[in-house]
Amino acid sequence: MIRVHPDHPAPAAIHRAAALIQNQGVVVFPAQCLYGLAADARDPSAIKKIFHIKHRPETNPLLILIHSPTDLEELVTHISEPAKTLMQAFWPGGLTLVFEAAPRVSDLLTAGTGKIGLRIPSHPVARALVKAAGGPITGTSANRSGSPGCSRISDLPRKLIQAADMVLDAGTLKGGTGSTILDIVCDPPRVIRQGRIPFDSIRQALAP
Repeated sequence: MIRVHPDHPAPAAIHRAAALIQNQGVVVFPAQCLYGLAADARDPSAIKKIFHIKHRPETNPLLILIHSPTDLEELVTHISEPAKTLMQAFWPGGLTLVFEAAPRVSDLLTAGTGKIGLRIPSHPVARALVKAAGGPITGTSANRSGSPGCSRISDLPRKLIQAADMVLDAGTLKGGTGSTILDIVCDPPRVIRQGRIPFDSIRQALAP
C-alpha cells in the first residue's frame, strides 16, 4: 500500500504500479469519486483476475479507461460526430461512452455485446496511471459486485485488498455516483446509467 498525493502523485509510485499492470497485476487506484481496480485491458488473464476479485458475472461488461482520444483507434470501429462532440465537452471527466468494439477487443470486456464503454479519467492519479501503463486499463469500481463503491481505502473489503498487487491510497475521495454511461451507438444516444453528468447537459451539448 502506497500513499500518493491526490493532485501530484510521485512518478516512482505511478511507474511501479504501471509495471505491475503490464505484468498481469491488479492495482487499486482513485478513479475520481470512488476507488477502482486497474488491470491491463488487453490481457485476458488480467481481465479474468478482475472478475474473480469482484465476484463479478462475466455477463457484465467492464468499463475501460484510456489516456487520449487517439487510443480509441484500436478499440472501436467508428467514432461518430455526436461522439466527438461529447468527447470534447466532457473528457476528461465523468462520461463513459459506449461504442461498437473493434474485433481485437476481448469478449471478456464486452460480455459478448459487441460494445465497449470508454472514458478519459479526470483524477490526476488515474490519468497518470493510464498514461504510464501505456494502454487501456480497467476502470471498474473496487468492490464486490453488487455492493456499494468505496471512497476510502479503509472501507474496502479486506479480501479485495489482499487480492490486489498494489493499493494507491490518495486519501478520502469525494464519493457519490460513478460516471454516466451513454450508448452512443444508438440514435438518439441512450443513457444506460445516470451518473455524474446529467442527461440535460448531454442533450444541450448535442443540440444543433
